[in-house]
Amino acid sequence: MRGILVFLALMLVSRAHGFDMLFNQSKVAVSRKNPCSFPGRVRPLCVGPTLIKSAASKRALCLDGSLPGYHLHRGFGSGSNSWVVFLERIWTLLSHNNADIDVYLEVLCMKGGGWCNDVESCNGRKFSHLGSSKYFEHEIPFEGILSNKQDENPDFYNWNRVKVRYCDGGSFTGDGYNKDGLYFRGQRIFEAAMEELMSKGMQYADQALLAGCSAGGLAVIHHCDEFSAFFPRGRRVKCLADAGMFLDAVDVAGNRTLRSFFRGVVRLHRSSHTLSRKCISHINPTSCFFPQNMIPIIRTPLFILNSAYDTWQVLESLATPRADRQGLWTKCKRNYAFCNDNQMKFLQGFRNQMLNELSSFSKSRRNGLFINSCFAHCQAERKDAWYAGNSPEIGNKKIATAVGD
Repeated sequence: MRGILVFLALMLVSRAHGFDMLFNQSKVAVSRKNPCSFPGRVRPLCVGPTLIKSAASKRALCLDGSLPGYHLHRGFGSGSNSWVVFLERIWTLLSHNNADIDVYLEVLCMKGGGWCNDVESCNGRKFSHLGSSKYFEHEIPFEGILSNKQDENPDFYNWNRVKVRYCDGGSFTGDGYNKDGLYFRGQRIFEAAMEELMSKGMQYADQALLAGCSAGGLAVIHHCDEFSAFFPRGRRVKCLADAGMFLDAVDVAGNRTLRSFFRGVVRLHRSSHTLSRKCISHINPTSCFFPQNMIPIIRTPLFILNSAYDTWQVLESLATPRADRQGLWTKCKRNYAFCNDNQMKFLQGFRNQMLNELSSFSKSRRNGLFINSCFAHCQAERKDAWYAGNSPEIGNKKIATAVGD
């Protein structure tokens, strides 16, 4: 199969009946102490952290000033010289089982989503793994694209697989310091992590994939060409952004909630110093933080995996409590079967905007797409979404197969 195929769903995914759609879930479990505890099912591969000692001299630090880190599981056999580097999403500790949905949503959204846009929210992250390596878990599960099982991850199971921890709150774009003792050093963390991995053998990679989900997916879009530049010409280097297409969309009250939020992120983290010069020369830094304005200028082959009805965006940027003061969207957000005609029309309008923003991108043979209609957010690390028997399919291909192709 030549190049990366383009898979675009223009209607509901026909074979996703068993996929665990977030909006239809009534119960989940939040495991904060031991993310590698999986009662009732086989324990996945679990990997411990490595702190980047060289980051100290580069001032490449987490929000609280502690060292950043990563988790590495070595490849073997035919994958010994291939690498997947995955930029962490914010809720790695969630396993879908038994707890109240409100608890799940509180942890999921972290009262500010995958970023912190003011001193108060960034200070709050200092006391968790979102802002400090002091709170990194002893080990975390590697599933989906990080799994070491061929029947769960056919193309990447024997590659060197890395997860870079997300502790800067700015999608690895910041380069500043706050008088309250906050380090906004996401850009330096990214550089320090890549240099560390190159010294660990990635410099000899025949092929390398930079991947990430949510805030990490957005970071992939911002760092894709930079990642490629670490390698000599002739190496196969590509990128995968999962659930990173955060749109500059109008919310249910007619406002642009996410634009306002991102403006705060860019200002606080001083991201304008690290964002694409090519983009900033044409539009303002906040607009450049949005992926829809970045993907046209990325030169490295990029695969975008996203739901057209991304649940994070519905919950945190479209139908927020502030935008929905009368609570008209409460039932719809919990279960899309309760959405009325006007709400469904609004959601489909968001879907259409997603597809329109990706229209030109999809025409390039070097790029790839898998846009399904599951109410979900982040699918590459989910065992049930990535390559299970009832995972979403488009054109008779599961997500793992499409990305592998």
